[in-house]
Amino acid sequence: MSNITQVVNTDKNLRTLKKGVHASDLDQLLSSTGPFTFFAPSDLAFEKLDHGMMIDLLEPQNRPKLADLLSNHIVNGQINYKDMKDGDTLTTVNGKQLTLQVKNGAVSIGNIPVTQREARISNGVMHLLDTVMQ
Repeated sequence: MSNITQVVNTDKNLRTLKKGVHASDLDQLLSSTGPFTFFAPSDLAFEKLDHGMMIDLLEPQNRPKLADLLSNHIVNGQINYKDMKDGDTLTTVNGKQLTLQVKNGAVSIGNIPVTQREARISNGVMHLLDTVMQ
């Protein structure tokens, strides 16, 4: 069974995230025991950012900013989609608060829909987002 970093490395819809995870050294965290819940932004999510923002963040001098941005998407502990409840507040590994909304079985964080992902992961769970949380 793969860990979160290995899943990111092989998913063709997460190419930008793969670059970011490795450039920020978060691949080390996401390969560790965990468990983690990773709200993974898709390539589509990164395309919505201001033009050139991700290129700038991938520069070596901007790695702390990149790590902080991506850490907004990582929560300690495994939270499966079916266990997410309306009004739940999750704290990311960098201290940001995420409030879940559940309406008619659909989960979102703010106005960002959370897509359930069923991949079996050894060190947690991963859900997909179509928007980067800043």
